[in-house]
Amino acid sequence: MAIKKSELYSSLWASCDELRGGMDASQYKDYVLVMLFVKYISDRYSGEKFSPIVIPKGASFQDMIALKGKKTIGDDINKKILGPIGEANQISDFPDFNDVNKLGSGQDMVDKLTNLIGIFENPALNFSNNRADGDDILGDAYEYLMRHFATESGKSKGQFYTPSEVSRIMAKVIGVSASNRSDITAYDPTAGSGSLLLKVADEAGKKLTLYGQEMDVATASLARMNMILHDNPSALIRQGNTLSNPLFLSDKGSLKQFDYFVSNPPFSFKSWSNGVDPVNDPYERFKNFGIPPSKNGDFAFLLHAVRSLKSTGKGAIILPHGVLFRGNAEAEIRKNLIQKGYIKGIIGLPANLFYGTGIPACILVIDKEKAETRQELFIIDASKGFIKDGNKNRLREQDIHKIVDIFNKQIELPKYSRRVPVSEIREKEYNLNIPRYIDSQEEEDIQDIEAHLQGGIPKSDIDALHSYWEICPGLSYSLFVEDRKGYMKLKIPKEEIKKTIFANPEFLEFGKRVGTIFSKWKEEYLEFCKSIGKTTKPKLFIQELSESLLDTFSSIPLLDKYDVYQHLMTHWLESMQDDVYLIVEDGWKVGTEIETELDKKGKILRQDGKLIPKSIIGRIFFQEELSHIEILESERDTLVQKLEELEEEQGGEEGLLAECKTEKDSLSPKLALARLKTIHSDPDAKEEKHAIETYLQFADKESESNRKIKNAEKELETKILAKYKSLKTEEIKTLVVEEKWFRQLSEDVQSEQNRISQRLTGRIQELAERYETPVKDILSEVESLESKVNSHLEKMGFVWK
Repeated sequence: MAIKKSELYSSLWASCDELRGGMDASQYKDYVLVMLFVKYISDRYSGEKFSPIVIPKGASFQDMIALKGKKTIGDDINKKILGPIGEANQISDFPDFNDVNKLGSGQDMVDKLTNLIGIFENPALNFSNNRADGDDILGDAYEYLMRHFATESGKSKGQFYTPSEVSRIMAKVIGVSASNRSDITAYDPTAGSGSLLLKVADEAGKKLTLYGQEMDVATASLARMNMILHDNPSALIRQGNTLSNPLFLSDKGSLKQFDYFVSNPPFSFKSWSNGVDPVNDPYERFKNFGIPPSKNGDFAFLLHAVRSLKSTGKGAIILPHGVLFRGNAEAEIRKNLIQKGYIKGIIGLPANLFYGTGIPACILVIDKEKAETRQELFIIDASKGFIKDGNKNRLREQDIHKIVDIFNKQIELPKYSRRVPVSEIREKEYNLNIPRYIDSQEEEDIQDIEAHLQGGIPKSDIDALHSYWEICPGLSYSLFVEDRKGYMKLKIPKEEIKKTIFANPEFLEFGKRVGTIFSKWKEEYLEFCKSIGKTTKPKLFIQELSESLLDTFSSIPLLDKYDVYQHLMTHWLESMQDDVYLIVEDGWKVGTEIETELDKKGKILRQDGKLIPKSIIGRIFFQEELSHIEILESERDTLVQKLEELEEEQGGEEGLLAECKTEKDSLSPKLALARLKTIHSDPDAKEEKHAIETYLQFADKESESNRKIKNAEKELETKILAKYKSLKTEEIKTLVVEEKWFRQLSEDVQSEQNRISQRLTGRIQELAERYETPVKDILSEVESLESKVNSHLEKMGFVWK
């Protein structure tokens, strides 16, 4: 039985809880990822002839299971499992599984490691069929873990990971997918955990030869494991200082050159020159460019990467914004890079994306091909496209797609992107600070003094809404009439603006047009979605579906196609991808399955469809029962309202129900009965008795109503759960594709249409209110009020001066 991706992620993350103790994330990630590594290679390569990974006898995950509960479990994992695997595959620096300072001592260590092994022992975590074409569930689980580890590691220890969103942009803008050669090489001189290189391999869609060097010993080991986990066991990852001791050299001792490079070096690395002789650099990295400042290594890493590229090579590097405008030696290097034509473009990113720092960064795209003829740079300011994610910012799917589209197609977009001639850059003394070339600031909403003095809405403000009038040319005539030259006034009461817009025939026609376009797209892709099967590759599936939706909405004015695209991608990430992976693994029959959540005592807490939520089954097959429950709820709500009214009228300190309230100031039937018994024979308490009896009648009816609702809901749930078993394949396909996926997307498209009308309504109301009362009317009103006040003061014997 398949496991949902989200369930896989949560079960792996649960393994971290077994180890946290006194360790921070940068430490316990090593233990969890090593366990994942051993589990994966055991599932993937055990018994396979000519395997690129050797699993020595007695060193598989099954052998690790046999160590559970043993007093020597930590030492045994080191010596019997990791030691042989490391020697056989040239992987060193595994974490110490017998470290009492991190894992505890005695039974504490035994329990932790036993529980950790138990989590990976889950039969659903079977990686024997893990695919290498970008669809591997393991690779995404790894990304999930790395993001969480980096988030919890803090600024000082989160640099081992480049956010996958940024990695994807870099892989796509260097053009690796366009190459038809089979001997492509890609290099990362500051490889970290290897995520950047793997994104390049994914983007290429074919096997590349990957090379990486990483200074940190433990992180280099992690990168080697990462390559194997992502089915790139032949990747060459070496440990060492790239600048002082580069380990990838040609036969002649010069730097080996590659087709592509990607890099996320440590920002402004202060000790980059340790062990480096920049003046007499044997690798000629600084020749014809200049020597970077001794206390800032940003350009040192960039020049190393540039020197490591072939004459037609391309690459991308993440650097702080300072490299774009800092002066002195760095200004000279920047000037020489631009003059040689090596910089193809710059992508300015939002602040607070990276785990090692909160400062904004940029991607420099390097391209040596046709460098001699390059006369312009393409610059993007993408600093405003992101979403908050905890204490970090994160690029959304729409932000990634927009950046890649705009850069690769070199599209100029106001306030976002520009082709900047080198001549203009020369005039600005080779300063590449993005705001010098792209003004991304929102236009100031200028106040019109004449309109404030005499009233009327400036025609220029109305004309600025031209994108709306192009779609609905008659709408402006329904809303405005000329007041005087250059100024308009509302033709209708301010309160009717929204109603007028929504009722406008042209606006209604625009809405129908959007609905028709979406319906045609939906009909075109219904069969595509219903044909998901064993051979479907989920990532290629969503790529085709989302690209088609993006293309469909690319020509509709007012609607941002990337907003519509984001709705689909959000839905994909939240539930759709789980659905598709389940269908691929188990077939559409998984739609008949029910998930049951139990408490610790085995009592059922919750039951729901594994693929199809109960809410959909109820809505489609049990409308009558749902309507009955709605009627019961309406009756109950009426009773609740009457009880609230009674409490408001008689529940105060002097009210007839005052003695029926608890210490928390709420009416209690128990207290009401007790009070009724106390005053039963009191002839002076008739009104109080009547009020209490009325309250108890309503309270009894409410209780009975709640009982009926609960019974009806229970009966409905029983019918729904029974219905799953009888669902036919075609019914399941319709319920999933049309009722779960497309219904939600249709509502999302409608919400985008609503936003259009809300923006227009809001702007017109804002303008109307801004100039509604001219200054002369305000002064006149002030004068009138002042006169009235003075008159009242005089009558009281006061004179205001």
